[in-house]
Amino acid sequence: MEPENKKKKKDDKSEWIIGGTTIIGLGIGFIFFKTSVYIFLACLLIGVGVGLVLTPIIAKIKKPE
Repeated sequence: MEPENKKKKKDDKSEWIIGGTTIIGLGIGFIFFKTSVYIFLACLLIGVGVGLVLTPIIAKIKKPE
């Protein structure tokens, strides 16, 4: 039998959402890296921000059992 804390951690995918959008922002930032370092940083921060915004929205849509 799994402890309750470990079970919640296994079901929680918020780290995946934030990490995934950060990687997407990083990839887009590398496209603009030669143009401007500031655009690169902006893409990275936008990726993190989108992940932080999407996490509670997806958690709200996913109904707890």
